[in-house]
Amino acid sequence: MKIDIDGLDEMELIALNNRVVDRLKFLHQMRAHSQMLDFRIGQRVSFQPEGRATLSGVVTKYNRKTVTVITDGGEQWNISPTFLRASEASAALALTLLRKSGQVDHPVFRSLVSSNFAGLTYQIVE
Repeated sequence: MKIDIDGLDEMELIALNNRVVDRLKFLHQMRAHSQMLDFRIGQRVSFQPEGRATLSGVVTKYNRKTVTVITDGGEQWNISPTFLRASEASAALALTLLRKSGQVDHPVFRSLVSSNFAGLTYQIVE
């Protein structure tokens, strides 16, 4: 596709530029959204921040361009899904991490309890 921009005046070029920028932003958001859906809420993941050891944690929330991860140490990170790797671990470990971080009222915590421990009595021990 070839567009002849030589005949466009300044206002038309600015309008074209704005449309191009908007389209590029949209494509970037769609790519980020697609990558986000590779991970489930409550899923164990790992990532390596620059200059630090690899961290592991649980996905707790989808944001506009990032996902929120609660690490094993109880830290909260908002991180691009491009930097995440899926980890295998039990739901019990995810529950423990959310409890340790003080997020027992978090929807992920309640969801994990109801889906993975249906029919069992689960007691939070401080």
